[in-house]
Amino acid sequence: MTSGSATFWITMAATSAAFGTLYGVLFTDGPTVHGVVYGTCIGVLAIAYERGVFLAGYSRRLRRLPTLAYFAAAEVSMLLVVVAGMAAIGAVMWAIGIKEKTFLEAITPQLPPVLFAMAVTAIIVSVLRVRDLIGSQTFAHLLLGRYHRPVSEERVFLFLDLVGSTAYAEKHGDLAAQELLKAVFATIAEPVRRYRGQVDDYVGDQVIISWPLVRGIEKGRCVACVFAIRRALGEDRDRWIARFGMLPEMRAALHGGSVVTAEVGVDRHKIAYFGDVMNATARLEGLCRETERSVLISEAVLARIPVLPDGIEAEALGRHRLRGRSGAMEVHALSERPKLTVIGDTRLVREVEADRKVTVLGRAARSG
Repeated sequence: MTSGSATFWITMAATSAAFGTLYGVLFTDGPTVHGVVYGTCIGVLAIAYERGVFLAGYSRRLRRLPTLAYFAAAEVSMLLVVVAGMAAIGAVMWAIGIKEKTFLEAITPQLPPVLFAMAVTAIIVSVLRVRDLIGSQTFAHLLLGRYHRPVSEERVFLFLDLVGSTAYAEKHGDLAAQELLKAVFATIAEPVRRYRGQVDDYVGDQVIISWPLVRGIEKGRCVACVFAIRRALGEDRDRWIARFGMLPEMRAALHGGSVVTAEVGVDRHKIAYFGDVMNATARLEGLCRETERSVLISEAVLARIPVLPDGIEAEALGRHRLRGRSGAMEVHALSERPKLTVIGDTRLVREVEADRKVTVLGRAARSG
């Protein structure tokens, strides 16, 4: 459930409506239509502001303030959003005849509901920030205690590494390098959400993304995610070069298999993965440098994907010994096939497509 999804906003609306009902139970004669309407609207409005749906530029400027000034300004801003929202809702309810008060009374918020709204908003926003900090899926797993005991499961892992980040840091400094990484990681987030992956960790300039095996191989989702990330980074070339003097490029490695997943930590909890798959994926990403290929995938994962996404082709690179492992791994390189511009006779295109289908069917037969 991501912040941009319908499920997220439905959940927030339902939660806000429940708190509106609770206000009626605690402070009036019982649940009222007014309480539910106010709770839903104010809750969604406050969360939309906190999520940057509106006034995003203003919120970014606030974050540049010193810590104490930021907290004070943020609270005042949220108070203004709540009060303005209550006044607007009161005006609408008065206009359609739901509120039997004068117009001035309808648009003037009372102190108790304002304080209640601020307290509830603070609770919801705090929970959402913790969720953002550790990831929505990890937050859900920790909340439900899914990995309180170690669990053996099959997952697909994608290791991404920013090319040239060390040289960039040496040339421009660590702060500039951190700004670059922040921008790159923000760009990566949307394709990962779209293809239902989860960001498990950031390690320096590396990102670790994973899927449950069935979800990751379905429709070649894990492969499609890699190339969606590469396209997202390449789309705004001029902006990247103007801001950072370079166009980011990622090396990527896909591997999967059985891992042990567990909740670890005492003061700080996280979901961690244990097993040879993690080490092998890291070594496979390192093999990108040796083979001078941008995207590598193991036979273990490729063989389970019935059909690669449109426009993606695999090239067998043979067996390679990975550092730190006794056995060799069958490795393939993935790349985007250049788009053909059809002028006149289309027989060549049909022949190319026929060859591609034969290759795909052959791979599916081997995996079967």
